[in-house]
Amino acid sequence: MSNDEPGPGREGEEPEKRPPGGPDNPFPGFDLGAIFGQLQNMFSWQGGPINWQLAVETAKQTIRQTGDASLTASERSQVDQTVRLAEHWLDEATSLPAASAGQALAWNRAEWLDGTLPAWKKLVEPLAAHVVGAMGQALPEQAAGMGAQLTGVLTQVGGMMFGAQVGQGLGQLATEVVGATDIGLPLGPAGQPVLVPANIAAFGSGLDLPADDVRLYLALRECAHQRLFHHAPWLSAHLFSAVEEYARGMHVDTSKLEEAVGTIDMSNPEALNDALAGGLLEPEETPRQKAALARLETALALVEGWVDDVVTSAATPRMPSAPLFHEAIRRRRAEGGPAEQTFVTLVGLEIRPRRMRDAATVWASLRETRGISGREALWAHPDMLPTGDDLDDAKGFAERAASPDRMDIGDLGFDEPRGDGDQSGGGESGDEGRGDDGTTR
Repeated sequence: MSNDEPGPGREGEEPEKRPPGGPDNPFPGFDLGAIFGQLQNMFSWQGGPINWQLAVETAKQTIRQTGDASLTASERSQVDQTVRLAEHWLDEATSLPAASAGQALAWNRAEWLDGTLPAWKKLVEPLAAHVVGAMGQALPEQAAGMGAQLTGVLTQVGGMMFGAQVGQGLGQLATEVVGATDIGLPLGPAGQPVLVPANIAAFGSGLDLPADDVRLYLALRECAHQRLFHHAPWLSAHLFSAVEEYARGMHVDTSKLEEAVGTIDMSNPEALNDALAGGLLEPEETPRQKAALARLETALALVEGWVDDVVTSAATPRMPSAPLFHEAIRRRRAEGGPAEQTFVTLVGLEIRPRRMRDAATVWASLRETRGISGREALWAHPDMLPTGDDLDDAKGFAERAASPDRMDIGDLGFDEPRGDGDQSGGGESGDEGRGDDGTTR
């Protein structure tokens, strides 16, 4: 540049605006300033084992790419009315009353992400902390003298790795979930059913069934989950503690981490993602992990199996398409729906659909032998629930549970059966005496 040419450093003149590329940027099409700014934010994270700023931004970017319109007042009102009808149907299928602490919630995808983020932090941070600690132990001896400085770098790198992984998982999940309990855990506000209309529409798009029926059936499932978690207050902590126990039992291959620390280009996000995809942070199974995994699988199966039985009892007499919805839900699980994908991606757990079918058989058998209140009585305490071995012999467990010395319902803290609450059918014989307002929509 000659002295007579205008330039960004001349007093009183506006800096020249250059497009991406050119002498100052050899990579046309890329905003290097934005890229380096993002990298600076990544490596400046000091908030724990997961860079949640990166995770949220990554998730929101995925949501924006798939589209996420704000919900109208009419859509929110439609969800509220659907949930009210679902609660009415469930009143005759379970002795656990409605748990709603307020109006039902209709969320778009971004609202789902924001509303469930506190639960995700509680769920995945124990695993991330364990792996980041293992990264520190994997440092070569000659690096030990660098002490806290190097530990801080590893914390930032680990937070970045997990932030990218968690963000990708949550962003994808936000485009698929239909409520706040899809993965079998209560992720949203306690006692408030949540529906995501955009994802409900996507779920029903290939079923060729009325949209109102799709929304109602999924509302039945969401409301049934909420009733169970609200009236078995120990259950949520029981499930989360199983995940924490799984994390404590993790054993990370430090030799793989030692090799990775010296070979990964920490300034290259793609290299970090490739390392994650290649199983860099994948833990080795230990006996302690296997025990915790079995406990979590069984508990989740019992939750989903109970919901299946309750919703089937509530919907089948009133909704001719209920069996088709039931099969669609099971097929979604078997093919790896949001629950299975999320646990594999974020927690490293693979939940077996077979356990859920066995659990549904257990609950149906208990309903037939003990009635609805007898089925619900087992949720009074974790020691009352079927074990993994019991799921292998569902009908045998139901018969043993029906014996007089197995349990005394009156001592378990549940309310006495309400009128029709002890009917064993929940579907066939349970129709007698209903009013017209409860049998059809």
